[in-house]
Amino acid sequence: MTACAIEPSAAAEDDRVPGGGSVPGAGCAVTVDCAITVDGAYAARLVQQEGSWYPERWTLDGPEPYAVPLPGNQPEEPGTEVQPMGDGRVLIHRLADGRHHFALLYPTGPGTGELPLGAVECPDEGVSLRLLPPAPGGAQAFALAVGPRSSTVWLVAGGAFGPERLAVLPGRCSGGVWLDRGGRMLALDRELGGRTKAVVVDLERRGEVSPLLQIAPDSDDRLLLADPDSGLILVGSDAPCPGQERLGWGVLGSTLPVRFPESLRVAEVPDCTVTPFAVQPGQVLTPEGCGVAMRIEGPLGGWVGAWRPRERRMCHLPAPEGWLAGAGLWTQDGALLLPYATGEVPCGVAAVAVPWGETGGSGGLGGNGGARGVGGRGTGGSGSGRRGCRGAECARGAGRTGYPGTCREPAGTLAAGSAGPSVTDSPVCNELAAVGAPTWIPPVVGRLKSPRCKKDHVDGVNSSDERRQHVPAAVRRPR
Repeated sequence: MTACAIEPSAAAEDDRVPGGGSVPGAGCAVTVDCAITVDGAYAARLVQQEGSWYPERWTLDGPEPYAVPLPGNQPEEPGTEVQPMGDGRVLIHRLADGRHHFALLYPTGPGTGELPLGAVECPDEGVSLRLLPPAPGGAQAFALAVGPRSSTVWLVAGGAFGPERLAVLPGRCSGGVWLDRGGRMLALDRELGGRTKAVVVDLERRGEVSPLLQIAPDSDDRLLLADPDSGLILVGSDAPCPGQERLGWGVLGSTLPVRFPESLRVAEVPDCTVTPFAVQPGQVLTPEGCGVAMRIEGPLGGWVGAWRPRERRMCHLPAPEGWLAGAGLWTQDGALLLPYATGEVPCGVAAVAVPWGETGGSGGLGGNGGARGVGGRGTGGSGSGRRGCRGAECARGAGRTGYPGTCREPAGTLAAGSAGPSVTDSPVCNELAAVGAPTWIPPVVGRLKSPRCKKDHVDGVNSSDERRQHVPAAVRRPR
């Protein structure tokens, strides 16, 4: 069973704005300007120069980031997919003559070497094929072919004999989130029977499919992001508000409900879209301390949001100039790294310090402050930087279109180490249906009671007591 809890906003009721934020729907494609390996060592993107497109590989694990162009014998088509591999080669996906061709690119002195991997033919009309997010380890790459009635997972790099079909799922699948560090358990959002539910595909057991997320029988529940270390997951579901998808969080293997806090909605700016794109790794058994980076797009522009479960608020940060929107990663110590490219710095990484606490530290970016570029380390930028929150509302970003300012302090400040309000503070407390779960994710047995229930059934979320009770379930790994 998976239950849900609606958390009230940490800000005062008067500060709420109706319709203050949404999540891209299952049919919406979120464009990301570059792909980054899971370990953050390499990135790849498609670059246009003088009207021609070519792949470019970024090396990020050295003293300074640098880019290596990988042009082929002829320009690439716009929209050609590229993905970095763990050994520094770049996988490229080309569509030609109705077939999907895959090859590995690598630098060879002044030129570009190319190792063909084979092709996948999709003869049925209406079938699309795209690369899945980079797999853990970086030795293999996968693709998802979606047809009118079924979806197929392909191994397109790292196999023994070219592209290999691994699993066929009834229904139309989207998304793609890795649930472990071994590249075995893949979560997909499957549309079947008019509803979208997240399922798990075990790639080492002939594509065995198990249900993963079902908050309510008649809700659309998608998995957006997951961290294998802590078990933190970000989900999009219309269970708390039928017809409108909300962003929520939960813990894999926990008996606690999925929460939908108001802090995950940008109430200050209505009609904006919030998309999580990176989660802080290495926070074993402490999902409440994991930082999550959000790409926020609104009618007036876009910026970066940072959030973690125990804060009960969203920190709004200006994106660096030339940010490759939707791309970035966290370090284990909590620094958010955002790749960017400008005319002056064609390959740079901005290190953002998120002002989590009440008083904070040196804070986030000021313009391009904290950026690392080719040829030298940036020591500052055009902005003045920002300090952490110091009251009801921090200073707003000046001169940035659509940027709503930094963190908003909640009206009732949480005590240190608290994980948020209990469901007894929530205006909604729904009883939701049970769900089957894969054998390595124990089923949730707790459930929410009737409306306005008095029992504090999620008291001590992620507290030491809860961890002692549920640690074995939360960290259970696939057999």
